[in-house]
Amino acid sequence: MSAFLKGLLQRRRGAWELLATILISLGVFMLMQPFWMMAFTYSFIVTLVGTVMFIVVSHFRE
Repeated sequence: MSAFLKGLLQRRRGAWELLATILISLGVFMLMQPFWMMAFTYSFIVTLVGTVMFIVVSHFRE
């Protein structure tokens, strides 16, 4: 776990791409669940933030 945090602090691509992928997955999960309306309401925002984050961090150094 410390390697992940170290990668985030050093702006390494792998750690930030993992975080962006988790956000995208969380947003899609929030979109498809039928139980909690608040999660459904914010699902598009979470997915959009994760997608934009992935595009930006794909330009970071390895």
